[in-house]
Amino acid sequence: MSDELNLSNLSPAQPRQARKRVGRGLGSGKGRYSGRGIKGQKSRSGSNKMPVGFEGGQTPIDMRMGKLRGNTSKDAMPIGPFRTYSQPVNVRSLEERFDTGAEVTPDSLKAAGLIAKISVDVKVLGEGDLTKKLSVTAHSFSKAAVEKIEAAGGTVTRLREPVERKKKKHKAKVAAPVADVEEPEDEVVEEAEPETSEPDEQQETED
Repeated sequence: MSDELNLSNLSPAQPRQARKRVGRGLGSGKGRYSGRGIKGQKSRSGSNKMPVGFEGGQTPIDMRMGKLRGNTSKDAMPIGPFRTYSQPVNVRSLEERFDTGAEVTPDSLKAAGLIAKISVDVKVLGEGDLTKKLSVTAHSFSKAAVEKIEAAGGTVTRLREPVERKKKKHKAKVAAPVADVEEPEDEVVEEAEPETSEPDEQQETED
């Protein structure tokens, strides 16, 4: 009956690793400070939940460093967090998948396997050649795509009006007015006449 299964001989299919028991006396090896050391941030609860880039309370390096305009700037659209995404379709794909006189719409592009979603905007690009007359409807078109579609006798219909970006006006720097400096007039130095001595009068007074 030794092979009979009962509560006394139950064991897991795979051996378990014993849980680390901390704070159970010095003899356990994990007593007193429970393996965390004395004081400090890492000895406190929640010390393993610090956010990425946390530097102990001092200003993180991403805040200390200077910022430059780049792909995270709103002016850098469509790059960075303000990225706008559209599904590209080239005119060469329209040449391969559609017959002459066909109407190309986002639904027909989805059915032809050229785009993945109808909910995302479609932009037609001008890579490749187009010889078929097609009526293309999409959210936006590149300049080359419009030229090739119209050159083949087709038409272009935009589902979204193009947004014209306003150019920033830079104020012209006004040169500081130059103060008129009066040139000093040439001073005329009058030569003093030498004093004439009167020797005759001096002699008469001596007599």
